[in-house]
Order: sequence, then structure tokens, then C-alpha cells
Amino acid sequence: MIPAASFSGKRVSLFGLGGSGIATAHALIAGGAEVLAWDDNPDSVAKAAAAGIATGDLRAADWPHFAAFVLSPGVPLTHPKPHWTVELARGAGVEVIGDIELFCRERISQAPAAPFIAITGTNGKSTTTALTAHILMSAGRDTQMGGNIGRAIMTLDPLEPRRHYVVECSSYQIDLAPSINPTAGVLLNLTPDHLDRHGTMAHYASIKERLVAGSDTAIVGVDDSWCAQIADRLERAGRQVIRISKRLPLTDGYFADGTNLMEANHGRYSRVAFLEGIGSLRGQHNAQNALAAVVSCLKVGLELGEIQAGLESFPGLAHRMEQVGRKDHVLFINDSKATNADAAAPALSSFTNRVYWIAGGLPKEGGIEPLRGFFPRIAKAYLIGEAAPAFSATLGEAVPYEISGTLAAAVEHAANDAANDTGGEAVVLLSPACASFDQFKNFEVRGEAFRQAATAIDGVKPIGGPR
Repeated sequence: MIPAASFSGKRVSLFGLGGSGIATAHALIAGGAEVLAWDDNPDSVAKAAAAGIATGDLRAADWPHFAAFVLSPGVPLTHPKPHWTVELARGAGVEVIGDIELFCRERISQAPAAPFIAITGTNGKSTTTALTAHILMSAGRDTQMGGNIGRAIMTLDPLEPRRHYVVECSSYQIDLAPSINPTAGVLLNLTPDHLDRHGTMAHYASIKERLVAGSDTAIVGVDDSWCAQIADRLERAGRQVIRISKRLPLTDGYFADGTNLMEANHGRYSRVAFLEGIGSLRGQHNAQNALAAVVSCLKVGLELGEIQAGLESFPGLAHRMEQVGRKDHVLFINDSKATNADAAAPALSSFTNRVYWIAGGLPKEGGIEPLRGFFPRIAKAYLIGEAAPAFSATLGEAVPYEISGTLAAAVEHAANDAANDTGGEAVVLLSPACASFDQFKNFEVRGEAFRQAATAIDGVKPIGGPR
């Protein structure tokens, strides 16, 4: 735990008593704060009270006596309208912050030299965070990873000057962290997302920009216009900016040239790392993730040899282009996290042909029409769940398909067809482009079902990786 000593002897209100909320309350109490916590869910309130946290309905609280109000990032701050607790806090002139902000204040007061890498973006931030932490740990650095991935940030080990912190930050968390100030801040990309919570794309982008604007070094992916403008704006403001690109040969910065990761210095190029043969980092989208991790690790003092070794040993994240097994020339890939067409596109783009694609589930708006450009890569599609009829209509005569119905049947049939494919390496790919809720509790359960079905096939050798 990181005790939140910056509020020692002060009264703090807190709303949202899920796992991170309870962890934050304990951190505040450990730091000497007097906490009053609440939640709209009575069961959460009871659980917090049983854990020794003082609870009380914040509607009846004496708000002017609070030094701060700590809000769960899952609770609306601005859109579609502020939560009632936010309105009470603002009416009393009480600052509204989150657990990332508590961490930032503790770091500045306790260990300002502790390397802090913060990572955000619409897509890829979890992989980039896990990869960055893996490289650091494989190089022997004392490393803690958390935030929007894994552990709640205040449950990480206490701050020490030589301890590295790699933190994934969602837009909700950044919105509650006004003084976020990483050693290296990463903004990977921006596409429309969470607009129900942020109102407009411009507002969403401005929140993401705060993370890199407060960084000692801003590492910005410039493959979309929003991020390119942010990089230019930060540079004009005198910030140190390093641009990265998965597709543009930059004059200055770092970019991907196929599987080679290149540094550009006034138009002179040198290779800093490579991804050839690293199955967990296959595809152009992972080239961007790897570039961000490489530059971040360079900024906190790693050598290129240490970084390359970390790239090569990275197992990948579960349910994200996860290699789960192989039988002869057939590779089984679990990309269950791909719950819409945009999320499935990176997986389909990573293989040139011979893809035996398992898709379907609870359909999202737009279906798989946006994936039409990848149809020539698909040897056959195996459709499951409620989306199967609509997906079959979209595939039409462009792609051979069957309506398998269940995931187990789809895996069995796809594996048999791929085994009989004599055209070279074949891939059985679960990348559903759908939510899981028609047949599974969540995408993790769906991915685990795929893994079990694939590795149960006679002759399939499991590939080590995340579980």
C-alpha cells in the first residue's frame, strides 16, 4: 500500500466503494486522514463498513469541512451530467480528485525521483503498459504496474526513489488527476470513445492531452490527426516531445519500418529494436505499442540490449492476440477482447491469408461491414451466437462460412479445416467483433473457453503465456 499522507489530519469524503475505492479509503486512513465514504449500492457500503471504513450518506455530510472529495473514476464527473456528489462538492468549494491524483501527490512529496511512466490512448494502452513493465522487470528493475490494469494504484508497493511505476490511465482517471506529472507520458492514439461521458471528441482529446502535457517527456503517436495536433501544440509550448509512428517514416522520432523499430534524428535513421519472430507482438498495432515501450524505457535509463531482450520474452496479454497453442502448421489465437469490428481489425490485419475466423456473439452497431477489406484474408468464417445471421448476410459470397452456433463447435470445425489446409501456416482466430453476453459472462470467460477447447485438441501443444 501507498499511504496517502498528504491528507494527514484532514477530513476527506469518498464516493465509490468498489475494489479501487476501498483500497483508496484504506490508503487515506493509513496516511492519517479521517474518511467518510459512501456508495449508491448498499451492499458496497456494508462491505466497506465491515472493512473498518467509516461510512455515511454524503447527502447529509458537512461538506465545507472536507479537504477533498475522492471520486471513483466510474462515476460521471461532467457528462451526461455531474453525479450528485460532484455537485455537492463543487457547491462547497471542495476539490474533486481520484486515486491517480493521490499517487501523484505522494510521489512528489515522498520520492520525486521515482521513475513514473503513465500510458493512455484509445487503443493499445493495456498491452503497452504490460510490455513496458515486462521490459523493466526483465532488466532487473524494481517495477510496479497498476492503475487501469491489474492492481489499484494505491495498492502498489510504497514509493522509493529507485522503484519504477508503470501506470495505465483511462480518460476517467486523468480527468480526476489535475497534477499528473509522469517522467514519461505516453499518448498512443485517439479515436471517438466514451463520448457519453465526455460529451465531445474535442473534450475527450483535451483530457487525454493533460497526461502528456504534464510529463517531463511527452511520447505521442502521430498517426491520427488529434494526436498529431497535440504533439505540435505541446512542442510550441516548449514541452519535450518525442513522436512515434507505426506507419510514417518520421524525420525526427521513432517509427516502424516493417518489423524494424527505427530512430530518426534529423533524417538519419538507425535501428533500435526489432519485432521479427515475436509472435506476441505481431501486427502494425503492436509495432506502435512496442515503439512507445521502447522510448519510455530509454527515457528511464535502460540500454537497447535490455529492451530487445524484454521484447523477445514478452508473453502478451490474455485474450489480446494471445497465442494459445500450435499443432503442426496451425496456430490458435485468442483475441476474445475484440468486442467490436474496430477491435477485431488489428488481428485480421496481422495475417495475410489462411485465417479460419471465429466471429459472433452479441452484435454491436455496424456489425462486421467495416472489416470487408480483410475478407480476402479469410479462408473460412465460423459464426456463433446471436450475430450469426447478420454476419452471414454481410459475408455473403465473399467469404465461405458456416453457422457453427457454439464456440466449441466452431473451434472443432475450424481446427479440422485448418489442419487440412496445404497452403502454409494457417491460423484459427477467435476475434469475435461482438460482445460475449449472449453466451458468456464476459470476454475473459469466452477467451478461456476458446483456450480450453483449442488445447484439448489432440496434438495441440500449448504456448506459454498469460493465464
